[in-house]
Amino acid sequence: MPNSKQKGKRFELDIAHILKDYGFDARRTAQYCGNTGEASDVVGLPGIHIECKAQETMRLYEWVAQAVRDSEKSMRLPAVFHKKNYADILVTMRLDDWMTLYKSSILSKGE
Repeated sequence: MPNSKQKGKRFELDIAHILKDYGFDARRTAQYCGNTGEASDVVGLPGIHIECKAQETMRLYEWVAQAVRDSEKSMRLPAVFHKKNYADILVTMRLDDWMTLYKSSILSKGE
């Protein structure tokens, strides 16, 4: 397995472990949709389709487009979890999807 594939796999496992630390039953999926029927890199965050990218060169619009395409069947909100070396993990979403999450969070708290 080339280094970039190993780096991506490690990052997906890291995301799954981080989500578990937050209390979610998250796991990395098989990378072949035919095996699981799931195109998300990591599952277990309800309502969110997770695309993981650990790369130095950011291509956010391409990554978001991939997440959007891959999330269409599941009806989950697409999100790209990404990082470069020695940097924090960031999450990128389309504004409308983020507002959907934000509004549901505020409404559930009764604010």
